[in-house]
Amino acid sequence: MEQIPPFWRTEVWHPLSVHFPIVLLVVATLAYIVSLFLKRERQDFWYQMAKILLIGGVAAAWIGIYTGDMADGIVSRKICDPTVLKDHENSAYTSSIIFSIALGLQIVLDLKWWEKLKKIGKLAVVVLLVVGSGYLMYAGHLGATVVYQQGGGVYHPSGDCREFE
Repeated sequence: MEQIPPFWRTEVWHPLSVHFPIVLLVVATLAYIVSLFLKRERQDFWYQMAKILLIGGVAAAWIGIYTGDMADGIVSRKICDPTVLKDHENSAYTSSIIFSIALGLQIVLDLKWWEKLKKIGKLAVVVLLVVGSGYLMYAGHLGATVVYQQGGGVYHPSGDCREFE
């Protein structure tokens, strides 16, 4: 029986896609916080950078959710404790929803007729970004647990490694 090339294994697509949102969303959070402490000229640059990173990160997070759903059926049959996988999934959903709400709030705050609520709105966005980052880190920790402690998504070669000859 011929082996499927490693790239075409569905459970491999998830780790390929989840690293983008991790980086984009954490850097977006840091850039947004930095923008709050700068003078007007530099603040706009950091704010716009944070917003672009947040847009890309939210889109990538939902792609990560999609590929995670594809891998779930395969990985859940290989691991010893499926509750870790479920907690990973729930944390990823929670962080994606929180970052999506933060992005939506930020878009609303950019509208001119919300000027009076801008300060409290920016504070709310910061809180959402920090909480979302916390859930994101927890989801990443659980994902690493699924892969490295539970063996999910890891290819286990035969004893004689014949498939590599």
